[in-house]
Amino acid sequence: MKFAYQARSKEGKIETGNVEASSKDAAASLLQKYNITVVSLKEVKGLFAKSKGGGFLKKVSKKELAIFSRQLAVMLDSRVPVVQSVLSLAAQMDKDYFKQVLSRAAEMVEEGNTLSDAFESMPKVFDVFYVNLIKSGEASGKISDTLYYLGDHLEREHDINSKIKGAMMYPILVLSVLVVVVGIVMTFVMPKLMDIIKQVGGEPPLMTKLLIGSYTFFLNWGWLMAIAFAGLIVYLGYYFKTKEGKKIFDKLVLKIPFIGAFLAKGYLVRFAENLSTLITAGLPITSALKITKNTIRNYVYRSIAAETEREVSEGEKISTVLTRHPDQIPAFVVQMVKVGEETGKLDKTLMEIVNFYNKEITRLVDTFMTLIEPILIVFLGAVVMILAISVLSPLYGMMGNI
Repeated sequence: MKFAYQARSKEGKIETGNVEASSKDAAASLLQKYNITVVSLKEVKGLFAKSKGGGFLKKVSKKELAIFSRQLAVMLDSRVPVVQSVLSLAAQMDKDYFKQVLSRAAEMVEEGNTLSDAFESMPKVFDVFYVNLIKSGEASGKISDTLYYLGDHLEREHDINSKIKGAMMYPILVLSVLVVVVGIVMTFVMPKLMDIIKQVGGEPPLMTKLLIGSYTFFLNWGWLMAIAFAGLIVYLGYYFKTKEGKKIFDKLVLKIPFIGAFLAKGYLVRFAENLSTLITAGLPITSALKITKNTIRNYVYRSIAAETEREVSEGEKISTVLTRHPDQIPAFVVQMVKVGEETGKLDKTLMEIVNFYNKEITRLVDTFMTLIEPILIVFLGAVVMILAISVLSPLYGMMGNI
């Protein structure tokens, strides 16, 4: 966000200007580094509130961020100054929004801010996990190594998301074809079929009766059902965005057969990988747990991470806390964490968990794709067969009467 400020220097001179920060408090803290007293601070419309293009164009994908991280690591390894590196990469970006973000980050670094401070002021692009890893890299003097790891980490997340999207594309395509077929039959075939049946007379077959009944019902009440369905979707969309609704949705989605198990493994991978990365970067275990908690979107697993952070800060072991949640945390994970704590190699055992579950996720996606294809083909074939029988049976009957 951009803030307009009015401040007084040590000499008593009034200064005005704009500053980028994630919040009003962050903007005030940033200005204090320049030894000036803030008189007023107001949020204004700027780069992150108004930009060319819609909301989609104002998003930076994990793939783009991974490529940027690796390229920046290479340039820093080659002793290219930070400001020059970021500006050079900004010039190469195709997406205007990302180009503007990086240009502003370079300006902030040139003004005396650290790279992590610059990234922290842009939370829509650089999340808390990314920023804290950059901070740890700056503190240890190994920022290029940190950026290399961030590139690999973001690439893995991108691959997992791509697998999920790829697995969903086929069923969506088949169901879309089914909706189109049913729509064509109901819109063009049924009116003509009903006219023919009225002209010829006689009793139509049972399947045809059911199809005609469905057509008549939707013709009379379809508009009402469409409004009710749209209203329900809007209501659920709004409700599930509320705090209470999000809790209920996150609990329910984990109970869906197959999908729940798939998502649970994804959350375990994120928890284990982020925690391992932060520990390896040198962060205290409580700080690592706090940051990891904020990277988990599901309420159930975020609550477990929050409980773990709270208990560990009071002297409890991570494995002890995780044992209290056998439905969400498998015994395998608890045992691996326990071994890591006892051997002092928690970061390595956590990565073993990540590797194991990444293979499990790949296997689940492959299994899903193997099973869903024949199931959907049979389902689509059955629906088309029912429609064909319902339409063709009375026509054959009429031909027999002739």
